[in-house]
Amino acid sequence: MVACDFFVVITATFRTLYVFVVMEIGSHQILHHNVTAHPTAEWTVQQLREPLPGDHPYRFVIHDRDRIFSADVDKSLTNLGVRVLRNASASPKANAVCERLGGSLRCERLDFLIPFHERHLQMTIRDWTMHYNRGRPHSSLGPGLPEPMSDPVPPNEHRHRLPRGYRVVKRSVLGGLHHEYGLVKEAA
Repeated sequence: MVACDFFVVITATFRTLYVFVVMEIGSHQILHHNVTAHPTAEWTVQQLREPLPGDHPYRFVIHDRDRIFSADVDKSLTNLGVRVLRNASASPKANAVCERLGGSLRCERLDFLIPFHERHLQMTIRDWTMHYNRGRPHSSLGPGLPEPMSDPVPPNEHRHRLPRGYRVVKRSVLGGLHHEYGLVKEAA
C-alpha cells in the first residue's frame, strides 16, 4: 500500500512551494519526492509514475480529497494497476502516515532552515529522505530502518560490549543537525 500527499513550504522570498511525497505504508520508506511551485494534475500523475513502474507490487494508493487529485489523476492511477482509496472529507487522520511524515520533515529539518528557492528545498529534502530511509530509526518498525543496513552486525556474546575488532563511528548528517552511528572494523 502506498500513500501520497502534498505539503506547503514558504521560501525566504515568501514563495509558496509544494512538496509531494509518496511513501510505502508497511515499511515507512519514502519512495519518491519532488518540489514544484505550480502543481498540476499532469505533474502529479508523472510523479506517481516514478514509484509505480510497470512491475510494482502495490495494490492501493491512498490520497486525500485535494483538488489536485482529480478524476483524471485517479483514472491514470487505475491505469497504473492500483486501486485509489480517497480519504473521507476533513479527516487528516485517514492518511496519518503521510501527515506524520510531513510533521517529521518539518520538526527534523524545515524548522531549522528557510529554503532560498526550489532547488535548495529539493536538495534539503533529498538529504533528509536519505537520512529518513537509511539512518533514522522508526519505532513503528520495532525500531528498525525502512532500508536496512547491508552490513550485518557481527555476533557478540555479550550484548553490552562491542564486538572484538570493531568501533563505533559517528557521522554528521543534515549539516550536523543529526548524527548517525555505526560499527566499523578497526584496522589490523
